Amino acid sequence: MSHAPVVLGATAAGARQRTPLNRQQVIGFWAAWAGWTLDGMDSVIYALVLSPALTELLPKSGMESSLANIGRVGSIMFALFLIGWGMSFIWGPIADRFGRTRTLAATVLIYALFTGAAAFANDIWQLGAFRFLAGIGIGGEWAMAGTYVAEAWPEDRRKMGAGYLQTGYYFGFFLAAALNYTVGAAYGWRAMFLCGLFPVVVSVVTLLSVKEPERWQHKHQEAARRRSPLVQIFRPPYLGRTIVMSGLLSVAVIGLWAAAVYEPTAITILARAQGMDGPSAARMASFGTALLSVGTIFGCLALPLLAERIGRRSTLAVYFLGMALTIVLGFGWAFYLPTGAALPVFIIVLFFLGFAGGNFAIFSLWLPELFGTEVRATAFAFCTSVGRFIGAGVNFALAASVNAMGTLGTPVAFTAIAFGIGLLIVPFAFETRGKVLPD
Repeated sequence: MSHAPVVLGATAAGARQRTPLNRQQVIGFWAAWAGWTLDGMDSVIYALVLSPALTELLPKSGMESSLANIGRVGSIMFALFLIGWGMSFIWGPIADRFGRTRTLAATVLIYALFTGAAAFANDIWQLGAFRFLAGIGIGGEWAMAGTYVAEAWPEDRRKMGAGYLQTGYYFGFFLAAALNYTVGAAYGWRAMFLCGLFPVVVSVVTLLSVKEPERWQHKHQEAARRRSPLVQIFRPPYLGRTIVMSGLLSVAVIGLWAAAVYEPTAITILARAQGMDGPSAARMASFGTALLSVGTIFGCLALPLLAERIGRRSTLAVYFLGMALTIVLGFGWAFYLPTGAALPVFIIVLFFLGFAGGNFAIFSLWLPELFGTEVRATAFAFCTSVGRFIGAGVNFALAASVNAMGTLGTPVAFTAIAFGIGLLIVPFAFETRGKVLPD
């Protein structure tokens, strides 16, 4: 595969002709997409089964299964999961040293095994430990998949490839919702965690079928003689980019966990207030999650086109503004409407919240453009990890707020402030529209 900028050919009519993908690029993409899909499924499984799992495990842990305790302990569990995600920065140097595909396979294997192990938790402490360990694998998968697609796909296709890749995570939301609607409603929360073992198959296929990108193969011997990639991303010309992108990703992660992950619990609360029984409330939460996922997939597909038209910074600003508005509308307004109106309005807002949640696709597109091949996976993994540590802190704060206020909606609505901060950071980011992926 050539590393020079790709020159687009022209047909007789003068239309652009895309560089065709070879078999390895196609297989590699679908392996990365499947891993990212199952990553998203795994992430949302816990959100969907939060209420029934903690209702059963809190008494076994010496606590009352009250709404306040479910909200407080649930937020702490989310925080532990995010700390595990944050620890995933270890995968970046491993991928830069030993390769993208083998490291990708290892991340999938780790999160699959410990998600399945959560089905056998006997108290909240075991559940927390399993979620922490699964988080280490899940957090690394995004960086590995995003780096692989950016390096393996031809220049004229990798930008849309980033958008296509990101849809996998949210298709995983849809898959988790479908499983919860069927398996979860019929067999309970433990069966949902067992479904998380399926990614082991993806791990094996990735390891056996996908070759390393040629770009990495040409660079890794030279990179091995340089300083540690973790040191290099804190030196010119990367220092400012590392700091700014870590800040922007922190904002995005706070929004994901404050909105997308809490929406199933919010829907369950509203459904129960409307008189629905447990299984019906679970199915309604599944429907809401599916609608959120559809909106996010559209947002992911639209983002690369917008980023090429108006630039990376302006596109992210538009999506951040959309997140701020929809979080306030959903959790600060619709959640508190009168019974009968609250649930349908909240679910409608979820679609638009999902579209704005497609902002994550910008990082799969933008981050690889900011760093050279020798440090790309390390930079991707580090920047995403910082956001997860900060997101974990926000979840601890949310737990305290939910406990103090006795409600879920208002504390989550306040997280919209993070996107206001993000809008102030965006102008400091390095614009890469029109530039090729650096070697």
